[in-house]
Amino acid sequence: MPSLNPHPGAQEVTPEGRAPEAAALSTAAPDLAPAAVQALVARLYGIDGSVKSLAGERDQNCAVETADGTRYVFKISNPSEPESLVDFQIAALEHVARTSPSQPVPRVVWTLDGRTRDTVALADGARTTVRMLTYLEGIQIRETPRTAAQRVAMGRGLAELNLALQGFTHPAATHDLLWNVSAAHRLTVQLGSLVEGPRRALAQSFMTRFTDHVLPHLASLRAQVIHNDYHLYNVLVAPHDQARITGIIDFGDMLHAPLVGEVATAAAFHMTGNADPFAGAAQFVGAYQAVLPLTDLEQDIVADLMATRHLVTALISGGAPCAIPKTAPTSCVTTPRPGRRCRRWQTSPATKRDRLLTPTRNGTSS
Repeated sequence: MPSLNPHPGAQEVTPEGRAPEAAALSTAAPDLAPAAVQALVARLYGIDGSVKSLAGERDQNCAVETADGTRYVFKISNPSEPESLVDFQIAALEHVARTSPSQPVPRVVWTLDGRTRDTVALADGARTTVRMLTYLEGIQIRETPRTAAQRVAMGRGLAELNLALQGFTHPAATHDLLWNVSAAHRLTVQLGSLVEGPRRALAQSFMTRFTDHVLPHLASLRAQVIHNDYHLYNVLVAPHDQARITGIIDFGDMLHAPLVGEVATAAAFHMTGNADPFAGAAQFVGAYQAVLPLTDLEQDIVADLMATRHLVTALISGGAPCAIPKTAPTSCVTTPRPGRRCRRWQTSPATKRDRLLTPTRNGTSS
């Protein structure tokens, strides 16, 4: 997962402000030379190919290309990454491959001796896991112009992925993750990191809305394993048909959580690009509901959870505007002062809900 696109990493902040799961961020990613990666791939997979580095925040990722043009992604995990989380990601991909083989997700490549991953020793003696996935062709949506057809494709694509993940369980699925929007209350202590004034007041109002009107309902809602990071960096489309999804990547933030949090997290990234911040998000949510409808209660809180997702981004970044990448969605709480876009979030909950869900209720999604 590229650093700071669109978030700086997965860790949990305790009430004392510590980050007990920050090891993967403070531990340097492996840095094997291309020749060493090439030798590992040949030994473990019997594949001879050239090696090219890919972006990665916590892990070392490499593209491996054989003489006939076949490409793979070879992943060398951060030594601090628990093996259980690697196994969780592998198991999820294999589940999707079995239950919904048309899903555009990477396939796990097995080693020569029939394993889904292996363990290797690094130069400093640390041991870590390695695995290989198929390479998905396409370009990141962030590199393309936004269109209604593309938002509809993304909404339908996420719903279909969620359907494919229904029924999947794993012991590591309930791991703690700071980027779980349904647990945003754990970040309350971070409100003090925001600049005092209208910005902090707006953030506080978002948190209060979440804790008073959203959090009490979450335990009664549908929950399952969700991707939790379905945004413009992690969805690929065909270069010449940019409304056709060819790949969904980066399952590193996956966890078991309320399904509505998945929808809200993804929809929050569609609030830019239109004068009305709800227009693109409404297209996305409408398309999602055409495949996998939200319940009445989920519809009542999805807009609030979208605001919460922007709040989470600001609080994890410490409230510093320079910590928010230019490619991240413009958030109400990451701007110096609440402007017109932010004030729109201060309308009544019913108004926000209706503006977000109007395409669905009118029977359209574009």
